[in-house]
Amino acid sequence: MAGMIKVTFTLDDETVERLRGIASRLAKPQSQVVREAVKEYEARAAKLNNEERARMLAIVDRMIQEPPTRTAAAVDAELGAIRASRRGWGRRRSSRRAR
Repeated sequence: MAGMIKVTFTLDDETVERLRGIASRLAKPQSQVVREAVKEYEARAAKLNNEERARMLAIVDRMIQEPPTRTAAAVDAELGAIRASRRGWGRRRSSRRAR
């Protein structure tokens, strides 16, 4: 387990009773219950809520309805140029001298 840091929090009576009850039922230290709760909360907080999801979908819908600014051929040509330039990265060139 990673290093531990002792911290102090102020909690209301109801939260403390819930924490103690959970720790007792699970036969775990209260600090472990808090660590697990924070980890689970972090996972849920990283997900989009309904309002955020609706806002992002509305943006995508607007983008789809707008006419394209370039032809498909122009986009394909640019992507081809990008791919070609990436293929050359990190490779030794024959003109380089070995050191």
